[in-house]
Amino acid sequence: MAEENENMEETGISSRTYEAAVARSKEIEADLPVHPEKYRVLTGDRPTGRLHLGHYFGSLQNRVRIQNMGVPTMILIADYQVLTDHDAFDQISQNTKQLCIDYIAAGIKPSDKVLIYPHSYVPEANQLMLPFLTLVSNADLSRNPTVKEEIQSAGLKSVNAGMYTYPVHQACDILFCKANIVPVGKDQLPHLEMTRNIAKGFNRKFSPKNPVFPEPQALLSKTPSILGLDGHQKMSKSRGNAIMLSATEDETAKLVKKATTDSERFITYDPVNRPEVANLLTLISLCTGEEPDTIAARIGDGGGGMLKATLTEAINEKLRPLREERKRLEASPDYIRQVLLDGSKKAREIAIATLDEVRHCMNMEI
Repeated sequence: MAEENENMEETGISSRTYEAAVARSKEIEADLPVHPEKYRVLTGDRPTGRLHLGHYFGSLQNRVRIQNMGVPTMILIADYQVLTDHDAFDQISQNTKQLCIDYIAAGIKPSDKVLIYPHSYVPEANQLMLPFLTLVSNADLSRNPTVKEEIQSAGLKSVNAGMYTYPVHQACDILFCKANIVPVGKDQLPHLEMTRNIAKGFNRKFSPKNPVFPEPQALLSKTPSILGLDGHQKMSKSRGNAIMLSATEDETAKLVKKATTDSERFITYDPVNRPEVANLLTLISLCTGEEPDTIAARIGDGGGGMLKATLTEAINEKLRPLREERKRLEASPDYIRQVLLDGSKKAREIAIATLDEVRHCMNMEI
């Protein structure tokens, strides 16, 4: 329990708040397939590069699952947020299109209920930043643990204001469409808590009798944290430990050969004492659905070589249909651009209606 409390302190979320989030997430999971029309999901990524295996198991599969239940889903490409800690703005346009390709290849089906759009194309949503900033203090922004971690991981010596207001911008992304569910991991709960506080603060100050914004709930991920091929750090392209969804089968084999194992030949599933081997077994399990200890028993004294060969085969088999669809989509740039434009148009319609409502509540109509 002491270790759990320590972890909660690191995320800035109390154990009581976390337990409440877990309980509510379970309730939502049970209700989603029964009443999908009650919910709207907001999820997305920053366009800093193509997606990898960690994204696929950590979020993409879940988005497809939610979409297939009939839940209205907003998939945001957070292009403005790249500017807070990345200098590679010259790649934003290309990365945005590649994200869209990854989404559709993974099974996302753009429609009136499922929108894919960059938030720079929805100015009315970004316009919510000004009233929302009046509802938070400098102290609220400075102590957000997720922002602190992102500043540290990016190695920033000089921090721009955009980084500090990042959580407020996320609140705009969530609340402009009145999303009431946000799929997140535990580390993102502080951001969502700030969004909830902004929604409560706005309703209380400007529209106490007729609340404008819902207080969005977390849909907590059931997938374990996806570590990279080094077995120690979260999978990331920048760390060189990731397998991109767009990689060829040969490129995948070369990357897996470099994966970290240990000196023991006999393969066992022991996450505590053999984390690197356990990580590779977990990746195989995610691809095949087989339990990690069962996979380990089958490999046995086949050693690290057989372990890596099994992982390579599992990944390539799992991703083969996705990769074939990616090739087809990459040959259709006009279609990808139209998906993004259509998504932006529909998202703007939602944002305009919300902004009109906000102006009315704040007595700013002319």
